[in-house]
Formats: sequence, structure tokens, C-alpha cells
Amino acid sequence: MRKYRSLVAWQRARQLALSVLQATDETCHPKARAVFDQLRRAAISVEANIVEGYALGTPAQFKRHLRIALGSAAETEILLELTAERGYLPADAISGTQPLVDETIATLFGLLRKGPGSRGRGAE
Repeated sequence: MRKYRSLVAWQRARQLALSVLQATDETCHPKARAVFDQLRRAAISVEANIVEGYALGTPAQFKRHLRIALGSAAETEILLELTAERGYLPADAISGTQPLVDETIATLFGLLRKGPGSRGRGAE
């Protein structure tokens, strides 16, 4: 079951979730609580959906959950943009996290392009 860890898409999603959690843990902006909560949920959802889809064991379910993960990654991206525009997160947190979002989205697209039967190493 733990073979999902070999997926590059999961590895990128894991890095993204950890980066978002660290950035929002280290920043205390009173007006940002709701957006930080949503940002954290979206980033965690990317990783969680990859694992859930993998665990379900069918190509169709895996592909479905990859699409959900892609939607959560896109949500993470827009929430990062909002927090940057409002100044809720420091510039270094944004610049360190944005490339992870881009890489995660790219690897998810790559994995989806491989087709529903592919549970290989992901888009590398």
C-alpha cells in the first residue's frame, strides 16, 4: 500500500503541504485566519486525495482522485496569490511555496496524461 510514496506527484504534494503548514504556522496575521485555514485544507487535500485514490486500487478511482487533487492544487495556488496580494504571508514564504505548487500541478497533469491504468512513478 505504501507504494504511493514512489509517485513523484505525491512527493511534490507532500512538500507543498509541509511548506504551507510551516508558512502559516510561522505567520500570525489577525485578518488572515479564515484564508489560512482554507489554504491549509487545500494543500493537505492534494496529498490526501493522491493517497486515497491510490488506496482504492482501481484505475478509475485513482484518476478521479487525481482530478480532485488537481483541483485542490489549483485552489492552493489561488489562495497563495490572495495571501501574497494582501500581504498576509511574507514574500519569502510565497516565493518558496509557489514553485512547489507549479511542480505539483505539473506532475498531476503528467500522471493524468499517462492514463487511468498508470500508477507508476508519476511524471518525472
